Amino acid sequence: MDKKTILAIVLSLAVLYLYQAFFVKPLPQTKPAAVQPQTATTIPETAGKVSPKAVLPQGQAKEASALSVQQKKGLADVEVPVETEEFSAVFSTRGAALRSYKLKKFRNAVEKNSPLIELIKVNAGTPEPLTVSFAGSDFSVPDNALYEVQTETKDVQNAAVTRKLTFILEYPDLVKVERIYRFYQGKYSFDLEIRVTNLTGSALSQLHSINWYEYADPQAPVDEYGHDGPVSQVAKNIEREDVKKLAAAKTLGPDVSWGGYESKYFIAAMIPQTPSLTTLALEKSAEHTVHLSMKAPKNVIPPGQTTTSGYLLYLGPKDHSLLKAYNVGLENAIDFGSWLKWLAMPLLLVLKFIYNILPNYGIGIIILTTLIKIIFWPLGNKSYRSMKEMQNLQPKMADLREKYKDDKTRLSQEMMALYKTHKVNPMGGCLPMVIQIPFFFALYKTLLYSIELRHSPFFWWIQDLSAKDPYYITPIIMGGTMFLQQKMTPPAGDPMQAKIMLFMPVIFTVMFLNFPSGLVIYWLFNNIISIGQQHYINKSLS
Repeated sequence: MDKKTILAIVLSLAVLYLYQAFFVKPLPQTKPAAVQPQTATTIPETAGKVSPKAVLPQGQAKEASALSVQQKKGLADVEVPVETEEFSAVFSTRGAALRSYKLKKFRNAVEKNSPLIELIKVNAGTPEPLTVSFAGSDFSVPDNALYEVQTETKDVQNAAVTRKLTFILEYPDLVKVERIYRFYQGKYSFDLEIRVTNLTGSALSQLHSINWYEYADPQAPVDEYGHDGPVSQVAKNIEREDVKKLAAAKTLGPDVSWGGYESKYFIAAMIPQTPSLTTLALEKSAEHTVHLSMKAPKNVIPPGQTTTSGYLLYLGPKDHSLLKAYNVGLENAIDFGSWLKWLAMPLLLVLKFIYNILPNYGIGIIILTTLIKIIFWPLGNKSYRSMKEMQNLQPKMADLREKYKDDKTRLSQEMMALYKTHKVNPMGGCLPMVIQIPFFFALYKTLLYSIELRHSPFFWWIQDLSAKDPYYITPIIMGGTMFLQQKMTPPAGDPMQAKIMLFMPVIFTVMFLNFPSGLVIYWLFNNIISIGQQHYINKSLS
């Protein structure tokens, strides 16, 4: 590989490394088609519901006595479990909130006895996710009010499976609130329908928001390659917030396609039915609890009638095929980048195709590396031939440098004349390699953020391709291949450049020590194939 090419790649990698370590905001993303908006509808009261009794004074909000209603009905904080093929959840009658949500197919570590991934992270005594607030309405309902619960199950393979949970909170002569969750087997998503019935004799103004709470542990280890914090798609942009910098309340929108809380491989997202009228408020408390509040549009409920509004909730892995199926741009939560994703996605599809044939992503990376080298084989041949021709001109170039060492202009002219006479392009060894750099960065993104590689083993000591090599064996071997490749490359004419090139294998090895082992394997086998190709060209021209 040409010295200038290696230097360019090193500088590019250094910029990428610094970017990943110190910057978190991605480039704007293009927003795919959103869910068909559905405005909050008003439906007549059906038979058996409480008829209007009280009339509110004009413009006056009515307080509901939550405590008296709860005591009268003997309500208590009851946990309601929900089991599906994908997750194990626990809801609470306090606030009709989500208390626990564990992913059955994902664990915290590679070990089989490791705890399941838990997406609910709140401290005791703090609000829980999926409570609903009615601040700004003509009535007041506490976020932590106790609801009655009704469970609807379905018999699946001789087992009762929860299909729907209905939480009901009714204040006589005022309002009835129903929170209806619907679940589906084989999905990480479920629906939430909010129904508010006006039990008064006058119109009620209603404004609600759905809340997500997350404890951001300031002592937790930081993943320099991932983002833990609020994320949303607003208009055409992906917005990521740095939790450490989040202090004062911040409002995003309207036109919020979705919003939620993410980690590198998982996301809890709230998806509204009316994105064009939805806003998202963010803030962090002194106790390090991040609060996301998705606010629906305000509407008026006529006496004795009901308004409904709905949300889709996705709590699961950042799997591109799963996220894209919702058609709201949720797949943009995977940080492939705005321009690199057009390369990253085909690479991911090819990698998954290979995996379906040979179920080992490490082998898939090696095969994908080979395919990329085959595609760029002609460019590589041209590059190595150009470097060999430049090597043959080194003695004449040295004579010119000595002869015109005091006349830089004349030296440049004579150098160009020498290249023209021998039909050598000084950039011939560099440009073919530069063309391949976008593919390297696209594959870098693919291997870094694809959940398919999380906890995916290769062989022997490498049991997680998304984590670094625990014994640093592959980065050291990679450094050795770079050293060998450098020895096969024509020496640099510039003494300073030659000194710099001596440190390249060391610099690369240090940089790759903490890179995901999948990426190291790609670069290692890329070097091995390049050494073979360079040896073939050198032998054919000797």
